Amino acid sequence: MSALTRSINVLGDLIAYPTVSSDSNLTMIDDLAERLKDAGAQIDLYRDDTGHKANLYATIGPARAGGILLAGHTDVVPVTDQDWSCDPFVMTRQADRLFGRGTCDMKGFIAACVALAPEFARHATHRPVHFAFTYDEETGCLGAQALTEHLAKRDDTPAMAIIGEPTEMRVIEGHKGCYEYCAHFHGREGHGSLPDEGVNAVEYAVRYVSRLLELREALKARAPADSPFDPPHATINIGTLQGGIATNVIPGKARVNWEMRPVGAGDADFVKEGLATYITDVLQPEMRAIWPDARIETEVIGEVMGLTPMSRNAARDLVMALTGANSTDVVSFGTEAGIFQSLGMNALVCGPGSITQAHKPDEYLDITQLAACVEMLQGVAASLAKA
Repeated sequence: MSALTRSINVLGDLIAYPTVSSDSNLTMIDDLAERLKDAGAQIDLYRDDTGHKANLYATIGPARAGGILLAGHTDVVPVTDQDWSCDPFVMTRQADRLFGRGTCDMKGFIAACVALAPEFARHATHRPVHFAFTYDEETGCLGAQALTEHLAKRDDTPAMAIIGEPTEMRVIEGHKGCYEYCAHFHGREGHGSLPDEGVNAVEYAVRYVSRLLELREALKARAPADSPFDPPHATINIGTLQGGIATNVIPGKARVNWEMRPVGAGDADFVKEGLATYITDVLQPEMRAIWPDARIETEVIGEVMGLTPMSRNAARDLVMALTGANSTDVVSFGTEAGIFQSLGMNALVCGPGSITQAHKPDEYLDITQLAACVEMLQGVAASLAKA
């Protein structure tokens, strides 16, 4: 059986696990652990605080630093209210496309890694290969951030990290960060005919959003002259604004979900400090002048650092040589790559499938993309035998 056929078969098994971020990923993690263990891998499982999710970290080869990390997330986005033409959790093949939730984002890469585990075992004589399969990437890269606490204590830190998000096998050496927040507004309910006696949480939420939009405009002027991103500046998006129960009731609660994608760490500080000052000096004093218990609370959903392009990047050089790429690129969507880069690894993003297919109904992966990924990973395996 060819490596590609094995990868397709494994992918079909992985799609059958409905690992939506809100649910457990343990059945899939256990499956992956068994497959890697059969290939001779050392297995480490790290569960989250609930015990219902886990990161899998596996190693094949000598226990030494300088190896290569292959990383991917096991969770997928929901299919609720999406109009699928097939069962999203049963992989369906139509011509040269494989349909199913997670085929490109990003179980295709994970399937190829695991299908090639015996090949990695044959070649990993001089350097180890590591596998990091995480939970909750789609909701703030929570699994990868928790995993770094364990990896920082190990003596076998990988030198390189390849994160297999869908890039159509293009070599991506940079992306923006992704910071997500939920602002909770606690006001005072009352009768709509007496607006001065209540604290209208929705109105303060609207003013908060207006300040965010002002900061969004200011970010445009902060774009680095040589920024490789499109758009070149940090961005802010207002995702949801919710509040109120009836037209004749002063809303006592409201919520704003928003995100920013900074080009540099300074952009995030600029926005957070601008908001904090506005809340402390303007909004909360006005709210508490009417009701002392009124307040605004900010919940951090996730703060994921970007991937910074490096002048020297051994992972980039290796993958470019293996894929035949003569250029690299950057993207605006976020990944776990910056998290692994923060541990000192040379990191890049390269994987099968297109991001334009991710998160949509009838998500699919072209078999030609999976074949290119398998070929690249076979080259990675061969490189492990070299000193």
